[in-house]
Amino acid sequence: MKKQTTKFIKYDISKELQESLTLLGYINPTPIQEEIIPALLAGRDVVGKSQTGSGKTAAFAIPICEAIHWDDNAPQALILEPTRELAVQVREEIFQIGRKKKLKVPVIFGGMPIDKQEISLKQKAHIVVGTPGRVLDHMRRDNLLLHNIKYLVVDEADLMLDMGFLEDVSLIIKSINPKPILALFSATLGEHVTKLIEIHMNDPKVILIETDTETVSTVEQIGYKLENHDKFNSLIDILILENPDDCMLFCGTREMVNSLFQQMKRKGIRCGMLHGAMEQRDRLFAIDDFRLGKFHYLVTTDVAARGIDFINMTHVINYDFPTNKENYVHRIGRTGRNGKSGKAISFIQDSELRGKKVVEEFTGASIEMKELPNRELVLTKKDTFFKKQKVREALKEKKGAVFNNTITMLSIGGGKKSKMRPGDIVGTICSIEGVTQEDIGIVDVRESISYVEIFNSKGNLVLEALQEKTIKGKERKVQKTK
Repeated sequence: MKKQTTKFIKYDISKELQESLTLLGYINPTPIQEEIIPALLAGRDVVGKSQTGSGKTAAFAIPICEAIHWDDNAPQALILEPTRELAVQVREEIFQIGRKKKLKVPVIFGGMPIDKQEISLKQKAHIVVGTPGRVLDHMRRDNLLLHNIKYLVVDEADLMLDMGFLEDVSLIIKSINPKPILALFSATLGEHVTKLIEIHMNDPKVILIETDTETVSTVEQIGYKLENHDKFNSLIDILILENPDDCMLFCGTREMVNSLFQQMKRKGIRCGMLHGAMEQRDRLFAIDDFRLGKFHYLVTTDVAARGIDFINMTHVINYDFPTNKENYVHRIGRTGRNGKSGKAISFIQDSELRGKKVVEEFTGASIEMKELPNRELVLTKKDTFFKKQKVREALKEKKGAVFNNTITMLSIGGGKKSKMRPGDIVGTICSIEGVTQEDIGIVDVRESISYVEIFNSKGNLVLEALQEKTIKGKERKVQKTK
């Protein structure tokens, strides 16, 4: 089947970006991309109001990657994210979009060694993604230089300000001189977000994508009247009948997430959990494993999952009904995306019936109350459900896996300790017949080892040739990385 060519070509972007977008499956621009990309390319401040899944990351990543000058070592764009998980997610998408342009995209956040982040910032760093607190830490240590910043993105601004980052964000904006092109994205435009826009932005283009009603229009909304002591057994019955492919279960507290996760595990249900009190490493593993399909049920809090993009979610379950209408919309907007249908199931106590009414008035859609499943029917489906829990399915591909057929990563013995420089590696590879500088991607020289990407399906050619060549006067052990 012929591969489709990206329609982003109409924005007059480079050949490298076009190739990356085609490989990544970015064919038709989403509504927010249609508005944001030309505005940022024209150098205009922008405000985008949209829900998770609208394509906003690519909306700012594409024009920023296009504007980056590879030869400049100091950062040219800074992306602020409210959480570590979002910083990692956004960094990965920017890196993949800019991969053919060989862009370096370090990510910086708390909970990880600051010295390793310092090293990555002091090497070539084109676009930096980070959380406000750690960004300020590196600014104060003079690790993060701001004199060359042309673009600043404040992402998930409402969540950022809810988490108490208003002063940090304002200080970062004021510290960049001359003033950069500023892009702000938020699911809601409340008082504090509006104030930030008024103070720091210059006649921004405001793009409003998706009304709250549109967000839930493709989602079937069902409710069950349940008190706390009935919830778990009823949940198992509903899961058996629904047998979701991929499902997020929302709880009101970290303690409830832990409790529900443990109860589901004891029942033999493969699941994971996500909340703010978990170790950073465990949170990132949980997100990655859920995306890969190592388990299909994620128990989480609102804040921990906010903004994190999971595709093809068939079900959302409000194990604890949300305390405000905006959180309800954020939760159920995880399913029913991209023209697909989805189902949102809510457990509602007597004391939460007023909250249900508020949500219905806000969304303009009703939550259909149903009777609990018939026990006899549940028993007929029980074996099928638990057999599915034992099946180890083939893992899903990571987003950047599409590059694997054309890009090979090689490791080379030797690094900074042996005074290896990127130019030494590039020069040797360019001496191979049939290979040019355009075939060489990112070169990463570390203390005792170096890594280099080889483009255009020339990895095996380069690997074989380097077995007989010297780099910086010595034969080096060169092999493919896994």
